[in-house]
Amino acid sequence: MSDVHVRAARPEDHARIIAVCDAWWGRPVAHILPRLFLDHFHRTSLVAEGEGVLAGFLVGFHSPSEPGTVYVHFAGVDPGHRGSGLAHGLYRRFFDAARAEGRTLVRAVTSPANEGSIAFHRRIGFTVTGPHTDHDGPGVDRMVFERRL
Repeated sequence: MSDVHVRAARPEDHARIIAVCDAWWGRPVAHILPRLFLDHFHRTSLVAEGEGVLAGFLVGFHSPSEPGTVYVHFAGVDPGHRGSGLAHGLYRRFFDAARAEGRTLVRAVTSPANEGSIAFHRRIGFTVTGPHTDHDGPGVDRMVFERRL
């Protein structure tokens, strides 16, 4: 991660992020990151860049309804940076900021088909449960991740 700089996201990062999401995932996923996430949660979200090129991101926020909880909505790393520790570093920074604000629980979800995400989250200490049937509506099952800070 030494050649990559991590900073707080900005609303204008939205276009850069959604421009690469589908290619990084190999399927359409950009639709799950509406601009509102960067407009309203950019201070708790992160962007990683190497020489001005997007290397990764983590879009997350502190729950306004559950005072001890933070939520990771979407995170991704350029395939060329996978295995470098960048994703874990983004999560570590997010965890540290959450702890500093008195937060004690991190939550996230993914599709049961996203085996890479499920394995990654287990490796970095999340408890994974599911699939939870109809979690995000009829026919939209999800795996649920939780990690205590």
